[in-house]
Amino acid sequence: MSSSPCPCGSGLAYTACCGRFHAGAQHLSAPTPEALMRSRYSAFALGLHDYLLATWHRDTRPASLDPDPPGLQWLGLEVRRHEMHDADHGTVEFVARSKLGGRAHRLHEVSRFVREDGRWWYRDGDVAKASTQAAQPNRTA
Repeated sequence: MSSSPCPCGSGLAYTACCGRFHAGAQHLSAPTPEALMRSRYSAFALGLHDYLLATWHRDTRPASLDPDPPGLQWLGLEVRRHEMHDADHGTVEFVARSKLGGRAHRLHEVSRFVREDGRWWYRDGDVAKASTQAAQPNRTA
């Protein structure tokens, strides 16, 4: 996947974008809430559950994550807005699209991030009303 486009939709190669945060040896942390959110989307798309748990704030982190359902496809990410509230708190509003069992799904969330000891963490988020629709045949996302 080294020269493949990053799943987060940045237009950069995976290794130059989210891949550098996912690389276990470096433990490079994302420099902004938006970069962390994009890297977490890419981790969802690539099934990197260890990374997701490692970037989740200890106060809200689940003990584990369920395996992805067979056939789940992540189709794209749209960052709608990102805001810094102060030097150590930010939010990112996004829509992530997926497909499972012939049905398209959208996750619309406003995520909260906090910086502690110089590192950004996903804290939690508010999910907008779920949206599911029948996938259109012969249509690419």
